[in-house]
Amino acid sequence: MLNLKSVAATLTLATVSCTNVLAQEQPSYLEEVVVIANRVPVPLRKIATSVSVFDKEDIQARGNFSLTDVLRQSSAIGATANGGAGSLSSLRIRGEEGFRTLTLFDGLRLSNPSAPQVATSVEHILSSGIGRVEVLRGPQGLSYGADAGGVISISSISAGPGVKADVDMQGGSRGTSQLSANLSAANENVDFFLSASNYETDGYNVRISDATLADKDGYENTSFHTRLGYNISDNLRLELVHRNVEGETQYDGCFAADFSPANDCEALYDQKASRLSINYGSDSFSHSLAYSNTRTDRDDLTLGVSAFDSNGEINRWEYVGSASNLPGFDLVFGVDLEREESGPLNRNNKGYYLEYLSDFSDNFFLTAGIRQDDNDDFGEHTSHRISMAYLINFSNSVVKLKSSYGSGFRAPSLFEIDYNNGPFAAPPASNVVLSEEVSKGFEYGIEYLAGDRLRLELVVFDQDVEDAITFDLVGFSGYVQDVGTSTSNGVELIGEFSISEQLRLTANITFNDAERPNGLQRLRRPEQLANLGLSYRSSNQKLNINAFYRTSEDAIDEQFGTVVNLDDFEVLDISASYRISDHFEVYGRIENVLNDRYQEVIDYVSPDRASYIGIRLNF
Repeated sequence: MLNLKSVAATLTLATVSCTNVLAQEQPSYLEEVVVIANRVPVPLRKIATSVSVFDKEDIQARGNFSLTDVLRQSSAIGATANGGAGSLSSLRIRGEEGFRTLTLFDGLRLSNPSAPQVATSVEHILSSGIGRVEVLRGPQGLSYGADAGGVISISSISAGPGVKADVDMQGGSRGTSQLSANLSAANENVDFFLSASNYETDGYNVRISDATLADKDGYENTSFHTRLGYNISDNLRLELVHRNVEGETQYDGCFAADFSPANDCEALYDQKASRLSINYGSDSFSHSLAYSNTRTDRDDLTLGVSAFDSNGEINRWEYVGSASNLPGFDLVFGVDLEREESGPLNRNNKGYYLEYLSDFSDNFFLTAGIRQDDNDDFGEHTSHRISMAYLINFSNSVVKLKSSYGSGFRAPSLFEIDYNNGPFAAPPASNVVLSEEVSKGFEYGIEYLAGDRLRLELVVFDQDVEDAITFDLVGFSGYVQDVGTSTSNGVELIGEFSISEQLRLTANITFNDAERPNGLQRLRRPEQLANLGLSYRSSNQKLNINAFYRTSEDAIDEQFGTVVNLDDFEVLDISASYRISDHFEVYGRIENVLNDRYQEVIDYVSPDRASYIGIRLNF
């Protein structure tokens, strides 16, 4: 198994030794504009929080059907899935639960309040139609009201001038096929984008304990996403976004109406989400007012009969404003009013925030913000964020020092409260009055950039969650609270190096120590994660070859109250594409080349080696 500490030292020494051959140029990376950190466009040189960015080319290079499999190759993101495609999945940023991370798609909140926690079903987000993903790592989502995990902001493909269309067809192992298409059109006044995709796979028997039926557990996903924009004037824009996703997942380990176990199970998922916004922008001010509605319906079938169904809805009004060109600083401010509904249950939350962004220096940047939330069930809570970045310029390189501190809270979900008050709860859970979780965390780091050829980053993070809510996996009595502080701290090492104009190396390693208040390791949090990528592009830009290697070490799970050590594993994916003409491209991909058999969740086998081939047509 790969020794991650040795790799970290080797990569650092190797890349630093290359700095003496780098061109005399200032890094354009620092001028890349992101929105996720402050809700307004800000260049990376001013941002002290940790942000990862994937663009359309990055996503296509990896080639994965699921966005989860793309993001798991990013720094400090651990992903787990209960089997293959469409299986229940989690994205854990810096060791925190997936439900503590907010996921947005063109501003739409994809959360489902009828789920056990108000979380996004990331397993149903396909990578097709996505133009950009920004990930904010850590408890820094002040203006979002998000909690300790972070924020994932997804953007659909931008509509350029004229009419454009593309069709993507691919198929391969396990009876897998996907057909997707994108259509966009734009002129000075109107722009339009539509993405449609259908994905199907026969799957495989994902559960080891299913030795009786031992059937294949397949998955089908049909997704539509559309965005329509109208420029009323040079400063005023109206935008409408709508998304509809339907998923059917076959799985093992469900229960019939008489509570007898079965392995002929199916989960039906249907999410419809819409958002209407009006946006004003000038050199000095910006204003955005939006209303969104997200409705999610789920139905779990056992032996073809409905055993459990749920529906949830989020209605949200939000206003985001900014004032720039003030004497030495900018301001970002906003209000959001959100109503969660889970069946007959409902709850309102009001949030107000204000953030100061310094603009008095070209090298030193400071932000300070405060947020006030008023929750129907858990009252008022105040959150903070402060961050600082300092740039040191050399002749051909830049050193960036950064630090930030943030806090937040999470109210127990409507499902958690209702379950503990329902007929299936038992002591100790039925005797627990759940209270809110309070989180805080800080990070500090250093970046070294030498032109556009080399970037190195080191980040140290430390974050806490007070009174984390967990399900009682020993007595299955319901939801209890780990009284005390759950911790997650670690180190991230990130490197990007252009070896030549054709060859590029990327790497990231995360060391993470996540513990419960009793000092025991938190479940399904690998203590070491590593990703290594090598990309080649021919001089005529026609041939692309990519290799992505990842490892996971020192993770545990729990089964029937007993802690189980999960085996370390390593996965190698290889993809290649060749552009035959401006309108025609062929590509292929092999996933898990090493055919490593491993488990991310106890009793669930992850996919073995698979190969796919496809074509892309552009018009």
